[in-house]
Amino acid sequence: MKFFSEDHQWVEIDGDEATVGISEYAVNEMGKIIYVELPMEDEDFIVGDVLGVVEAASDTTEIYTPLSGTVSAVNDVLEDDPMLLQDSPEDKGWICKLVNFEGAELDDMMSEVAYAKYLRSLQR
Repeated sequence: MKFFSEDHQWVEIDGDEATVGISEYAVNEMGKIIYVELPMEDEDFIVGDVLGVVEAASDTTEIYTPLSGTVSAVNDVLEDDPMLLQDSPEDKGWICKLVNFEGAELDDMMSEVAYAKYLRSLQR
């Protein structure tokens, strides 16, 4: 199951690991992505910390971590192919994986259904 933040990050939990990325909506708002700065493995983050940076042709956007935890893996493919984030933002374009995350923080996030409703409210 995926969870989404109001800042358009997503988290997918698989056992003791949380995969983190940015939503298709966010990627579409950014335009053509030309560079992705990833966090370092074994780095610790608290909710709201800057996890990385996405540079698009028109703007640079900071990515905030939706969960506290320790980075266990980063998607190194994005360094050589930042367009993968554009092409597959909610699958192959994931940013990093976290372990030792705070599961209770998921309560502050939205389900996919609630996030879709939230996106509709932004278009009004």
